[in-house]
Amino acid sequence: MPSSNDNAPSGEQTPSTEPLEPAVALDPGEALDADEAVGSDEDVAEQTLLEQLGGFSGLIYSTVPVVVFVPVNSFAGLTWAIWAALGVAALILVWRLIRRSPIQPAISGFLGVGICAFIAYRMGEAKGFFLFGIYTSLVYAGVFLISMLVRWPLVGVIWGVLNGHGTDWRSDQRVQRLYYVATTTWVLVFGARYLVQSQLYDTDRTGWLAFTRIAMGWPLTAVALAVTVWAVRRAGHMPTKSAVAA
Repeated sequence: MPSSNDNAPSGEQTPSTEPLEPAVALDPGEALDADEAVGSDEDVAEQTLLEQLGGFSGLIYSTVPVVVFVPVNSFAGLTWAIWAALGVAALILVWRLIRRSPIQPAISGFLGVGICAFIAYRMGEAKGFFLFGIYTSLVYAGVFLISMLVRWPLVGVIWGVLNGHGTDWRSDQRVQRLYYVATTTWVLVFGARYLVQSQLYDTDRTGWLAFTRIAMGWPLTAVALAVTVWAVRRAGHMPTKSAVAA
């Protein structure tokens, strides 16, 4: 006997009688986990950059020797100011060792204060305490600027080395532009520090030197860091698992 399908007009298809598979609904928990994973990666990126600077506490600690140096110099003289700054830097180093904080930024900070104190002692002038920082800013501004001129923006280079991405970012023009923006921000920060503080140094305004050293220190560093984190997020270059584990 002819089947019912044989009676159907030519060119028409009989609707399938097989049951449709239900659409797979996205588990809200899975979507939430994905959002949390992205947020976690962004937090890791910010924490990784902060770790290289010693964390927020490291940025603040770096201003303490300056805060101590200037008033002690005013009331007790240069020699006492030098020893006070060195003593405070040593206490900060010991405190970070006790708390098992990252040691490299603490050692760098102590050595930096030592160099500043030595220059001030050799010059016999309080303003000499700030000379090392002034020219360090000039050198950093020059290095970051040169990296852009040779088309290797330093933020991209440093971030790739620290977090396991290497130089893959150079093949993407969009990512390169983001790292150019971040590197330019650091050039502006270091360049502004040099221009302002060198002018105050030349006019023997030690008090204002101390003020601008603090005001243009960690606050501007925080701004540049925020721009860097923004660039890293937009580039999608979160730390690799191996880099985070290290």
